[in-house]
Amino acid sequence: MNINKFALLILVFSALLTDAANAATRIAVLDFELNDITSLPNTPAERLRTASMAPLLSKALSQIDGYEIVPVDADRQKAANSSVGYLFRFHDVAAQLGKQLGADWIIVSQHSKPSFLYSYLWVYLIDVKKQAAIARYDIELKGNHEKVTQRGIDSLARKIQAAVSKLNEK
Repeated sequence: MNINKFALLILVFSALLTDAANAATRIAVLDFELNDITSLPNTPAERLRTASMAPLLSKALSQIDGYEIVPVDADRQKAANSSVGYLFRFHDVAAQLGKQLGADWIIVSQHSKPSFLYSYLWVYLIDVKKQAAIARYDIELKGNHEKVTQRGIDSLARKIQAAVSKLNEK
């Protein structure tokens, strides 16, 4: 092999490595499911609040350098989710959905509301390749104001970023 061919081979190989190193981390955020067990469950206001959570989380994560949010079609999520909580409980099935979407990570979540005074975000971060939950987050929301929801989502985004960064270093 002459020196020109060898130099070209090295150049192509280094370009491929650079592209792989610069590839964005692709994250799919599924809609949060509402698990409202209060005496007056599933009010329109609470359903609207819960529906706002996935877009808020997607927005927070999209502002992190190197993250790409993979859009999730609601019909596709519904088809994969045999019943309420199915994707939340069966991480391998959620990971298969993530693979179909071309994601590296998929986030499945429930908004659990046992009281009018507080609620919880229960969230799993699932590694699509390993088909397993890598982290679980429980974020308490005290109150039901937009500010409370936004703070909880921002806290969740920071925790997800820390976990993904740590796992990407390995």
